[in-house]
Amino acid sequence: MDSYDNISASEKAEAADLQRLIATEQQKAQFQAQVHSFTDICWDKCVDSPGSKLDYRTETCLVNCVERFIDTTLTITNRFTQMVQKSGH
Repeated sequence: MDSYDNISASEKAEAADLQRLIATEQQKAQFQAQVHSFTDICWDKCVDSPGSKLDYRTETCLVNCVERFIDTTLTITNRFTQMVQKSGH
C-alpha cells in the first residue's frame, strides 16, 4: 500500500498545490537562466564598448541576436516535443 493513500484529501490538495508552486518556480528559474544566457551571448557579440546609450548598430544587433536565440530555442523545443510524442506512440 502506498503511503500517499493514507493522507487526507486536504493534505493531497495541499501536496498538489505545492507541486504546482514548485513547477511554476522552476519555470521562472528556467526563464531567468535563459534570459541570462542570451544576455551574455548577445552582449559579447554586439557591444564593443559600453556607452551612455546604444547606437543604432548595437541595438539592431542585440535585437536580432535575441530573436535568433529565441527562434533557435523554440525550434529545438518543438523538435524535442515531436521526438517525445513519436516515441510515445
